[in-house]
Amino acid sequence: MLAYNGRISVVCANTTKLVEEARKVHDLSPVMTAVFGRLLTITSIMASEMKSNKDKITVQLKGNGPAGNLLVTANNFPKLKGYVTEPHVDIPLNEFGKIDVSGAIGTSGYINVIKDIGLKEPYVGICPLVSGEIAEDFAEYFVKSEQKNTAVGLGVLVNKEGVKSAGGYIITPMPDATEEDISNVEKNIFKAGAISKMLDQNLTLKEIGEKITGDNNIQILEENITPVYECDCSKEHMSDALKTLGKKELEKIINEDEKAELTCHFCNKKYMFTKEELENIKNEIK
Repeated sequence: MLAYNGRISVVCANTTKLVEEARKVHDLSPVMTAVFGRLLTITSIMASEMKSNKDKITVQLKGNGPAGNLLVTANNFPKLKGYVTEPHVDIPLNEFGKIDVSGAIGTSGYINVIKDIGLKEPYVGICPLVSGEIAEDFAEYFVKSEQKNTAVGLGVLVNKEGVKSAGGYIITPMPDATEEDISNVEKNIFKAGAISKMLDQNLTLKEIGEKITGDNNIQILEENITPVYECDCSKEHMSDALKTLGKKELEKIINEDEKAELTCHFCNKKYMFTKEELENIKNEIK
């Protein structure tokens, strides 16, 4: 979307279904649903801005809090998958009575973004965490690593049943944006409140775009982004992983266990390999 006659760029996403699917796949606690949901949301927005369907983005977030290490990878559809090392973290609400995302992530750590966009080498950007709230951390990442000033909003509303609403936005002033445009946007972001609340009130992404910019003549460039949580794992991928163990290690598994069970980190699907299958994999190693 473009506001103020094309001088302000706005990308909004509703990620409620995406985050709910990830919650179910990883059996996430409410705290980790909010944490992982925010990371999935920002990654889906960044992925949707990639040009080619062969492009890939991987975002890693590691802080010094109990949430541990989080990773999300996506293409430009965007289809996403990811994993969390500590899915069941449970900590008290913060002083405002809200889920303590920063308390789970910690305030010291880093964001690592790898974009594989068809160049010789992938683009890698690393930025230290500033607050552990994720939206602020990514606003800092955009300034430091991509040299663009952006406002980032991310929100996940969780209830007893699961994810009530989730979404996010990135607002970027174009080179010809005026001080007045930027000041209007800042005021309206503050007035609009959390995006998860706006989605919960059934506002459309266009209405949210109008509310956070204060421009009622917003121009839509692309229809709604509908990110999905989808893993592309397969038995073939898993057998390739077993090959990397080498003949000796496979021989040991065959003799001691007579079978192997592998679990995909991204979707928790289990793959069983019989003794015969392991023998075949071993024989395929050159």
